[in-house]
Amino acid sequence: MTKLLDIGPLRSLVAIADCGGFQRAATHLHLSQGAVSQHVRRLEAVVGTRLVEKNGRGSRFTASGEQLVGHARQILAAHDDTLRAFSVERTEQVTIGSTEHAAAQLLPSLAAALEEKGAFGFRFRIDRGNRLREGLAAGSIDLALMLNANDPHALPVGDLELAWYSSPTWTPPAAPHPLPVVAFDSPCALRSRALETLADHGVPAIIGSEATQLAGVQAAVGAGVGVALMATLGQTPAGLVRRDDLPAPRPIRLYVCSRPGLPTGVTRTTADAIRPLLDRC
Repeated sequence: MTKLLDIGPLRSLVAIADCGGFQRAATHLHLSQGAVSQHVRRLEAVVGTRLVEKNGRGSRFTASGEQLVGHARQILAAHDDTLRAFSVERTEQVTIGSTEHAAAQLLPSLAAALEEKGAFGFRFRIDRGNRLREGLAAGSIDLALMLNANDPHALPVGDLELAWYSSPTWTPPAAPHPLPVVAFDSPCALRSRALETLADHGVPAIIGSEATQLAGVQAAVGAGVGVALMATLGQTPAGLVRRDDLPAPRPIRLYVCSRPGLPTGVTRTTADAIRPLLDRC
């Protein structure tokens, strides 16, 4: 027997029955309605029959759907009892922190991948790296996507390629004038990598503009204030151009860090969902 009934879709099916519909089930599980619908389609593909049918403006279970709901309750009860027997807590919702650089390109695909797995509900928090570290320590954030993490328990998920960007009309200053760099406020891993890269190649540099948010960095670069080192996963920001005439920076490693006490399975599931996203970039 090669077909399998996954726990996530079964949990969605039972939530539809208990909550009275797809939208309420999605709200209860902290998923999108589309993810819950996809879970039902996956179950239908496994059992080979329709489980839900239209009923006026709403929907209702077919006879097969009602039958599978009963089996699903038994499977989930056995599943959850087994975890409790080994003192494993089921995590209902996970707060995932990310910096803006990772958020713009990674989070939409990560959300889709986690919804597909259906292992837990989740929400995102976008913040600076130092604030994310504080959140992990305080327990207000469960997981965080971090650059160059120094946590020995952090899981590496891949390398982010870095590139220089400027406005289309910007030209480097003539020697001996320093290269103006637009960067996030310190501390910032990308800021450090930018200055280190230029110093390693003997290029004098100065911080020409600072910002607390990615939009501020991009706005300053677009205004011609200077150049910025960014991790864009190959997508050039609107109104900017890539500068391959500047020293090539080394990639920067991305990690998944977790708060103390978070089940290791949650961290591994998230890390496994991110790795293929970086491999495609």
